[in-house]
Amino acid sequence: MTERRKSRKIKVGKLFIGGDAPITVQSMTTTDTTDVKATVEQIHGLEDAGCDIIRVSAPTMEAAKALKEIKENMHIPLVVDIHFDYRIALEAVKYVDKLRINPGNIGNTDKVQQVVNACKNYGVPMRIGVNLGSLEKDLFDKYGYAPEAMVESAMRHLKILEDLNFYDTIVSLKASDVPRMAQAYRLFARKTDYPLHLGVTEAGSKIPGTVKSAMGIGMLLSEGIGDTIRISLSEDPKEEVKVGRLILRALGLRNEGVQVTSCPTCARTEVDVIKLVAQLENATEKIKKPIKVAVMGCAVNGPGESRKADIGIVGAPGNHLLYKEGKIVKRVNDNEIYEVLLSEINQMATK
Repeated sequence: MTERRKSRKIKVGKLFIGGDAPITVQSMTTTDTTDVKATVEQIHGLEDAGCDIIRVSAPTMEAAKALKEIKENMHIPLVVDIHFDYRIALEAVKYVDKLRINPGNIGNTDKVQQVVNACKNYGVPMRIGVNLGSLEKDLFDKYGYAPEAMVESAMRHLKILEDLNFYDTIVSLKASDVPRMAQAYRLFARKTDYPLHLGVTEAGSKIPGTVKSAMGIGMLLSEGIGDTIRISLSEDPKEEVKVGRLILRALGLRNEGVQVTSCPTCARTEVDVIKLVAQLENATEKIKKPIKVAVMGCAVNGPGESRKADIGIVGAPGNHLLYKEGKIVKRVNDNEIYEVLLSEINQMATK
């Protein structure tokens, strides 16, 4: 891992993005924002899944006004996504912790000044979000679909805010293909110290989108680039949160939760590893305490992995070896493996 890029630290609600603040995981609601009950219910589910910051879209004034009640019934920072209409921004900024808006898209300097003044008054930062698929025409004519186009677009939006003495800004430069997305962030990271929101936009369905996101976001984080992340999947947003947390965990940037190490199975397997892992991950997804669990099918790699884990099971003919804190503590029959492991995990979680 490369040393993390030094970026300015910006307050978003009760959290910070950038500087030495932990890298946060974001997601976005899929409900109609004016349906407050459904939106709040989805947000609560995302909070339970470990989402750090949640974004909602406000395409209308009615949606912007609904943010007041939504904010009153949630616990994590709230971001609102607004395009084009500065009047919606002026209403929404009263209730939220961050505004996602591109100042160059909302009209003349007077309109941008009003939004900037409101953000200053309410202590609300902005995120500039540049997407490769929606570049300004002159930049597309100049560069085509090149990373440099996104960087110039971001710098253009930033200058509008800087000219109005506004610097509480986070930036994203998203593309749906990994190489261009990664290069855009690298180029931008060399030019400024603004915090970076990482994402591969419109990444696709669960498996392809997870792979693309892990590659793009993972590469950049390993290079020290990135301060907050959002996984964009055509899926339940809870899956975005799970993937985001797993990416951070894989890079050693996050440690909480039950981490299951398991073998891919082969002819030597004496345990139904695939079924057991799925059961354990589903049953323990709300546990926040760091606990390492090994589920290993046989005695080839099983003992070594189980000794490294807090709790481990190693498949053996007839009955199986249960490890705890590096030592064998007992043998377990087939029909009791799941219950025994879950009981041990829950005991460890409550210590």
